[in-house]
Amino acid sequence: MSEVEMSSRVRVAVVFGGMSSEHGVSCLTAAGVVGAIDRDRYDVVGLGITPTGRWIVLEPDAIARLTVSDGTLPELTEDTADAMLLRGEAGSELAVRDTGALTALGPVDVAFALLHGPFGEDGTIQGLFEMMGTRYVGAGVLASAVGMDKVFMKLVLAASGLPVGPFVQITPGEWRRDRAACIEAVDAMHYPVYVKPARGGSSLGISRVESSADLVAAVELAQRYDPKVIVEEGFVDARELECGVLGGFGDEPPIASQIAEIRVHSASGFYDFEAKYLPEEQVDLDVPAQVEPSVADEVRALAVRTYEAIGCEGLARVDVFLTRELRIVINEINTMPGFTAHSMFPRMWAASGIDYPALVDRLLQLGLERPLGLR
Repeated sequence: MSEVEMSSRVRVAVVFGGMSSEHGVSCLTAAGVVGAIDRDRYDVVGLGITPTGRWIVLEPDAIARLTVSDGTLPELTEDTADAMLLRGEAGSELAVRDTGALTALGPVDVAFALLHGPFGEDGTIQGLFEMMGTRYVGAGVLASAVGMDKVFMKLVLAASGLPVGPFVQITPGEWRRDRAACIEAVDAMHYPVYVKPARGGSSLGISRVESSADLVAAVELAQRYDPKVIVEEGFVDARELECGVLGGFGDEPPIASQIAEIRVHSASGFYDFEAKYLPEEQVDLDVPAQVEPSVADEVRALAVRTYEAIGCEGLARVDVFLTRELRIVINEINTMPGFTAHSMFPRMWAASGIDYPALVDRLLQLGLERPLGLR
């Protein structure tokens, strides 16, 4: 395994917050990651994106204080100078603008974007990094976009011969023109179904629907988060398993972690937003999952195939269902999974022998190693 030679500390820009509904989740992720970065090896600067889209600079200690308070997720404020990336001679540089004047803050060696949801996890900021000549951690433009859009994700995975469940796409135009046809397409599947924002995350806007009588309300709820909606056929009595994937250095292949299982006891019956981020004994996370070794091996193999099918880089978490018939069906791939110390992705890698600080370091090294431009 190669490492980038460092004559001085590497400058890491931790980018977090964002304009999506997952702003607060991203802040929690950033707090966890900043706390795990080795300050003897890395010089950390925080680049926060406020809910209105402004970029601001935060010191690491300020990021570490972003926590859940009285059941409320943290949110960045607007009362500071604007920050921006600039294209430099040897990559990207950071600057702040106060009262119209730019003040240079030095180069950025690698960006670690911890953004969840649209305008961050979907290829948009990855495109900015490519244009600015910024090395960065994680999936590139195409893989990020495919991983964010559950419809295109399933189309790509199915075309790659991977097992996905039945689903129906509902675009805003289709819903306006012929709502009855949309409902009829969903009714052709088996209930219960799950109605989701097609490009959302953290289970926001998701509803479990038992019959077509409740479908309209569920679609309209999902549309509050994304005009495009996906409806997926549910799997009754299925087990929810997850597996982490890490990209290899150089020509090394990706590797898969120990697998984990989510057992939910919340009122909604599924792993919703409250169960993920505001837990009150609503969920059990078993790491490693108690499954037959052959099942674990198959999940790991499918996770790596899923990662490669969308052209992913750096990291991903692949979620699957194990049906009561012992069939494995891929639910989705997350190119920027939850990354607090208590999130499933780091826990799976800790069970695999890579603790949280080592995991963060490995990802930064992968980001530093990746070439700029087409690859």
